[in-house]
Amino acid sequence: MQNSVMSQVQTGREYAKSWPMRKELAPLFAEFKVIKATELAITVMPILAMITLFMQINYLGSDFLPQAIAIALFFLSLPLQGLLWLGKRAETNLEPATEHWFKELHTKMVANGYEGSLIKNKPRYVDLARLLTDMFEKMDRAFTKENL
Repeated sequence: MQNSVMSQVQTGREYAKSWPMRKELAPLFAEFKVIKATELAITVMPILAMITLFMQINYLGSDFLPQAIAIALFFLSLPLQGLLWLGKRAETNLEPATEHWFKELHTKMVANGYEGSLIKNKPRYVDLARLLTDMFEKMDRAFTKENL
């Protein structure tokens, strides 16, 4: 079933909040870079859109209003694109190699006292985010360093 754009954006925001922002994960997953870029875009792009709109209308005149609006809308769409990507990624099933690593990591965590439940059918990236968050919060540094 297809999600609406707004529900996918909301899923992307929740996924960005649940993903552990650890530098150890940056080389392994694109989420670290996408979340950082999206957070920056949410902060900067509305200001940049307004400055661009003001400058073009001020210096080029109202004849260029359609182009100025198009450029401003482009700038405003950039954070939305990041959130849409994150929403789609959160609901995507893990690739076979990542799924194997996910299950192996869960097994090792349970052997060391973790009490979370394993997702029986196809795990998704949102499930991986929860497991990694639990690993960083509930396991010791030696375990974390050994398994990354």
